[in-house]
Amino acid sequence: MKGHGEHVEHQPTVVQRPEQTYVGVRRSVRMDRFGLVADRFPEVFGWLLSYDAAPVGAPFFRFYAIDTGGDTLVEAGVPVSAPPEPEGDIVVGTIPAGRYATLVHAGHPHGLLDNIGRLREWAAARGLAWDLITEPGGVERWGCRLESYLTDPRVEPDMSKWEMELAFRLAD
Repeated sequence: MKGHGEHVEHQPTVVQRPEQTYVGVRRSVRMDRFGLVADRFPEVFGWLLSYDAAPVGAPFFRFYAIDTGGDTLVEAGVPVSAPPEPEGDIVVGTIPAGRYATLVHAGHPHGLLDNIGRLREWAAARGLAWDLITEPGGVERWGCRLESYLTDPRVEPDMSKWEMELAFRLAD
């Protein structure tokens, strides 16, 4: 058990994940307007509740296309075992099975960029290739890149105490 104020540094690892169904909302946004998709989680949870469907895992962001100088295509998603029929902006999707390089980030979400870089360097040092296509101009199109929020903000409102898991799918 970690003491008050003690920082735990997690290590990257490779895990095999099964396919997972989810519901969510998809949006193309500039990173400085990320709240336009992040703020949709209450809507997704409310929609699930209205159908008496329970989440079976941590909420996440799934990044499809990342353009650091432009729009990023992203979903705010929630894993489910049996989703209702989609409606409105709600979509049903599937996280593909496969090998994922993962790393748990402990601390405020603003620190995620350092751990994203750390995970990418760790994979490169081991010769691991991403399920990723980089287009001319630098746009990254990911087979599956996830950022899961392991800490419930209703239980722990202090963002500096949150844990988030990065999970980037590896090429087969």
